Amino acid sequence: MDTTVNSARETGYVKTLLGRRRNLRDINSRNSLTASNAERVAINTPIQGTAADMIKIAMIDIHNEFKQQKLKSVMVLQVHDELVFDVYKPELEQVKSIISSKMQNAIPDLKVPILVEMGIGHNWLEAH
Repeated sequence: MDTTVNSARETGYVKTLLGRRRNLRDINSRNSLTASNAERVAINTPIQGTAADMIKIAMIDIHNEFKQQKLKSVMVLQVHDELVFDVYKPELEQVKSIISSKMQNAIPDLKVPILVEMGIGHNWLEAH
């Protein structure tokens, strides 16, 4: 965390693992409250920003795979780190396999395992 904040102070920005950049204009502010908020953002952005990058890549990859395989199932909603699908029942196992694979491999060569959990139901509440 200290390394990230120090780097942000030097460069004025932080990056996600995929290189998306967030400028932090207040990181060197003389106002301690303003600088403290920018430090919090500097620590948070590489983690949450990378997670956002990951789910967006997974969404694109899942959509493309559904199209390529001409599936009737569709992705209907993203809520933070969750994706909601309307799945054609005969495609359920195939769709689960695609989703799991594309989410786990959205960012290759990560040093931590990506856990993908799935729930099934007639609505979002039932799926939890």
